[in-house]
Amino acid sequence: MELTRQKLIYFSPTQTTQKVLAAVAEGTGISQTEQIDLTLPQAETLGKPEIHQELAIIGAPVYSGRVALEAANRLQQIKGNGSPAVIVVVYGNRAFEDALIELRDIATEAGFIPIAAAAFIGEHSFATADKPVANGRPDTDDLSAARGFGVDVQKKLGQLQTLDSGAPLQVPGSTPYKDRKPGGGVSPNTLEETCTLCGTCADVCPTGAITVGETVVTDKGRCIICCACIKSCPSGARVMEEPVMLKITDWLHTEFSARSEPEIFI
Repeated sequence: MELTRQKLIYFSPTQTTQKVLAAVAEGTGISQTEQIDLTLPQAETLGKPEIHQELAIIGAPVYSGRVALEAANRLQQIKGNGSPAVIVVVYGNRAFEDALIELRDIATEAGFIPIAAAAFIGEHSFATADKPVANGRPDTDDLSAARGFGVDVQKKLGQLQTLDSGAPLQVPGSTPYKDRKPGGGVSPNTLEETCTLCGTCADVCPTGAITVGETVVTDKGRCIICCACIKSCPSGARVMEEPVMLKITDWLHTEFSARSEPEIFI
């Protein structure tokens, strides 16, 4: 099977998933590459983008062992029309649990035929300089592995006469998926003495939870704690001060600092 076009489809608040998918796409060697970015609220108005006779590389971050809920909801807008798909989850060095099987199922229900899958590591959303958890990842080695994965995907495509000629893709995970943890009620805070009211935090918020006027206001009920605002703030004014979140960060730093490596399923 020879394809000349590919689409990257992703939800990536802190850009780690997007970086991994771009490296996979580079590895496939397919020249015509387009992106469907589902990260920001505007993605909800895309309609139903359709994929025809091209490779879809679909990626989402892992939140507590599941595909991020906003990613799951927005991916349901896409129509695969029997196109082959590579599915990728990116997790913060702890575990991806049921996220990969969930993303495979989401892709299948959207009309894609998954042919390969991978779990990569990205800097944890809660990580800080003082409490690192996979800081700086995906790094050079991760991106090299992603490009190598893309090469293997292209080889598999070349071996397939039709998409139904291969065995169904098997990935780790359980069904029913683990329960989602309830969200809401906490969010990063703004240090007013440091904040310049530049609006970057509002620009990168996937749910539109932040508004900037005379001060920065965050709707805690809409915040998904992706920490894109913290990672993107040019003055370091967005910080996590909630005791429960600081406790989780301490736990992650203590228990999951040992390097995890990407896992490939093809």
